[in-house]
Amino acid sequence: YNVIPTERDVYKPERWVDDALFRVEVREAFARLTRQGWTDALRAMHTDETIYTYWDYFRDAYRRNAGLRIDHLLLNPPAAARLVSSGVDRDVRGWQKASDHAPTWVELRDTGTG
Repeated sequence: YNVIPTERDVYKPERWVDDALFRVEVREAFARLTRQGWTDALRAMHTDETIYTYWDYFRDAYRRNAGLRIDHLLLNPPAAARLVSSGVDRDVRGWQKASDHAPTWVELRDTGTG
């Protein structure tokens, strides 16, 4: 879902007010997903951190950490109960010819059934 859920998920939110990624109705649609029981794995593990998953190639955004959090890992309740950690491999974005999105990941506790 390419959506910026909250103001803390974007560098300089005032610049994104009219962008489709940050429009009120888009943010509300994303919030409805979490109210349905889906857990935002990155935010669950990094509640107060500034954490971005995307940095534009323009104006040296990566170096300035002028990013967005628009890549989301949503977990259903059984998976959320097994959540151990989650994160963004930010340094990968700095590699030569890298994507403008950094890899995001979750670690889940083994259920012991396999």
